[in-house]
Amino acid sequence: MIRKTTYAAAKTVAPAIEAHFAHHLTEAQERGELNLAPTPSVKVIEALIDAAFWASLRKEEGQSPRISLAFLPPDQAVKPLLFAQRLPLTSPNLTKLAPGVERPGIHIGVWKEHGELYMWGTTREILSFCFVLDVSEPGLLVVKHRRSRGFGKFANVAVLKGDVIKFIDERNDSLPDCPEVLTSLLGFNAPSTWDDSVNILVQLAVSMRAHGRGGTLLVVPTGSDTWQQSILHPVQYAISPAFSALAELMRQEKEDRSRSIWQGALRREIDGLAGLTAVDGATIINDQHELLAFGVKIIRSDSNELVEQIALTEPVLGNEPIIIHPSNNGGTRHLSAAQFVHDQRNATALVASQDGRFTIFSWSPCEMMVHAHRVDTLLL
Repeated sequence: MIRKTTYAAAKTVAPAIEAHFAHHLTEAQERGELNLAPTPSVKVIEALIDAAFWASLRKEEGQSPRISLAFLPPDQAVKPLLFAQRLPLTSPNLTKLAPGVERPGIHIGVWKEHGELYMWGTTREILSFCFVLDVSEPGLLVVKHRRSRGFGKFANVAVLKGDVIKFIDERNDSLPDCPEVLTSLLGFNAPSTWDDSVNILVQLAVSMRAHGRGGTLLVVPTGSDTWQQSILHPVQYAISPAFSALAELMRQEKEDRSRSIWQGALRREIDGLAGLTAVDGATIINDQHELLAFGVKIIRSDSNELVEQIALTEPVLGNEPIIIHPSNNGGTRHLSAAQFVHDQRNATALVASQDGRFTIFSWSPCEMMVHAHRVDTLLL
């Protein structure tokens, strides 16, 4: 039988996670979607989280495991790598297997038979709304799922760090003035957001956070140069003409976007652009994804007032908005981004910290102030 759960947080969060998957899978079936993943039960969720948590605290040859588990039967996986002999789902087995499957995009397949969970192999492609559990670092687990027919960042459901549980609040995307990038990150039941137009900003955010050096990406309106009033001149790394490789990829026919060649080219361009944000200063693109400059210094012009307060929120259940001074939200990078958005109200700023924290700054006409959306729980 499925082993007894000893990680208390697994018992706490499992019922809500089961309800989440059951709800979205039912909605997908009602929309007539096919090739949907099975719904995991409370006991299965508990067992998966328990095994992954204890495995995360172990080490193999001095290294902590970074693994991804996917709950689905082997006959529903696409071109799976199948083990000749099944492996029981235990933390020692996960730890031993981890070095060979830690590369991004590889999932350890887990299924249940005769009351036992076992690992049957690995796969790179999974079904829509498939339950996925990532071990990001010791004690840090992320429950997520593949978006409905979507390409790109999986949708996060819950984040567990020791005894701290953060359950993603899907209702945040209905808040007034919610920026498009946050709406896409929270868009569990809006597959068109990802099927018809890949949200480049989400992919850039993931890549910015991954390089671990911190950085700022400013998104300004196409055809406007008012943003130049808020940067220091001359600009050492100005781009002329604007670099448009991403824009050209997005102008290709929609049917081409399902091809691996297009997706590979997209990833390369995104990683190249995100890499520029590691250079000291801000990187600037327009809303058509054309690169305008990088290594830019943000300034406050004499005609603009100093930003004195911002609204701060995090899209997790139980979080309440607070009003703070921008200096209490981070260092110089966060303060300068808040000032830029305060002065250039049609712009958006994405800020990654070296410690993994990620914030989206946008102007809120409803609140008449800069709104800082902390979204690192969505990017894990």
